[in-house]
Amino acid sequence: MRLSEAVASVWFLFLVALSGFAHGFVTRRALLDRLSGNSNYLTTKELWFDQTLDHYSPYDHRQFKQRYYEFLDYFQVPDGPIFLKLCGESSCNGIANDYISILAKKFGAAVVSLEHRYYGKSTPFKSHTTENLRYLSSKQSLFDLAIFRQWYQESLNLKLNKTDAENPWFVFGISYSGALSAWFRLKFPHLTCGSLASSAVVLAVYNFTEFDKQIGESAGPECKAALQETTQLVDQRLPSNGKELKTLFGAAELEIDGDFLYFLADAAVIAFQYGNPDKLCTPLVEAKKAGEDLVAAYAKYVKEYYVGSFGVSVETYNQKHLKNTAVTEGSSDRLWWFQVCTEVAYFQVAPSNDSIRSPKVDTKYHLDLCKNVFGEGIYPEVDVTNIYYGGTKIAGSKIIFTNGSQDPWRHASKQTSSPDMPSYIITCHNCGHGTDMRGCPQSPLSIEGNAQNCSSPDAVHKVRQQIIENMDLWLSQCKGTGRTYM
Repeated sequence: MRLSEAVASVWFLFLVALSGFAHGFVTRRALLDRLSGNSNYLTTKELWFDQTLDHYSPYDHRQFKQRYYEFLDYFQVPDGPIFLKLCGESSCNGIANDYISILAKKFGAAVVSLEHRYYGKSTPFKSHTTENLRYLSSKQSLFDLAIFRQWYQESLNLKLNKTDAENPWFVFGISYSGALSAWFRLKFPHLTCGSLASSAVVLAVYNFTEFDKQIGESAGPECKAALQETTQLVDQRLPSNGKELKTLFGAAELEIDGDFLYFLADAAVIAFQYGNPDKLCTPLVEAKKAGEDLVAAYAKYVKEYYVGSFGVSVETYNQKHLKNTAVTEGSSDRLWWFQVCTEVAYFQVAPSNDSIRSPKVDTKYHLDLCKNVFGEGIYPEVDVTNIYYGGTKIAGSKIIFTNGSQDPWRHASKQTSSPDMPSYIITCHNCGHGTDMRGCPQSPLSIEGNAQNCSSPDAVHKVRQQIIENMDLWLSQCKGTGRTYM
């Protein structure tokens, strides 16, 4: 039974003891999975773990400090489940207070979260040269999770004086970390009862034209037409009046035209990806109807919303910035591009016709960026990645896939159900990236994943109920066998 207020002091001592497992140590392209800087967290207390640098070498035994967090307020001692919430391609500053808090309370679970290697404070090296990034990969990260999971379970058993018994584990992730969640269950099925893969980009895609096509569909006819006209006007003005045009958008530092055009394309994407379509479409459509300058209207949106409210830094798109090998707060931009340029691509190129973004954002732009930023011989081995994990034909089990109808990333996810791997699409006007966990809008964070601002809260609630039913079944099967897997 859950601890009552009568034994709160005992519980506090347990929390302190459990935190003592950590080794005392004080010391973004984050577009895919960006959280608001004002996000609320269940905990931000940093803990540390000694992690192996190269899991695939029998000779290299170097280690680095990896940051993690734990939240134990709802933990049903001693046999409650442990939820492993995966961090992705940005600094992991705590455990966000999204829908996982509701699930943890319902299932009496502890929540632990491990920062992805290289990102945030979990960096193995003092510089991010291309040579030093050789250990940055999804494969190494999955092994990090497996080693950490084993260590945490053994530490918990020691503190609770348990022998051999294991708590049931369940893994959660959104976006790239959603893919890691699915891949963890695929590669280490004996270490988890199941996984939730929210907006999980499990398919590496070389030329990701479906991404741009989805933006057109999500925008609707009027907004799509306004966006396309804006792009055409920008392409027309850029060759002869580039400096003034970039200054209008507050992006004069982007000397490479491709970087500037990528920045403009992403500014539109973010409105649909994170559940704020009206922030973009309403002023743009109104400007078009009024015969106003669409480029000026779009520049206002970019500066006030994308850079202002949403908080994107223009330098994120600057290849000079991406070439910076210093370990800084902005390092995640370079780190994610390294993973893009070596493993997964997701090159968001313009389709051959009817595109939203400029046709100059093409395959050559991306390959040139990879070469310019990381050097010769760096390119994404998409086929190798899909062979290793299976892409959308992933041969796993007990993995829940969820996607938002407006999210362009869903076309790199598994959108059809298969035995033991249900897939759900949450359909609504502002259902985007990670809606099942984040609610609406997806950024800034809605506390506890509140879905009341989704255009169809019932659609979100229905999928969440299916998530709970699957989790309940798979966790009970684990408990029934006394194992952490089935």
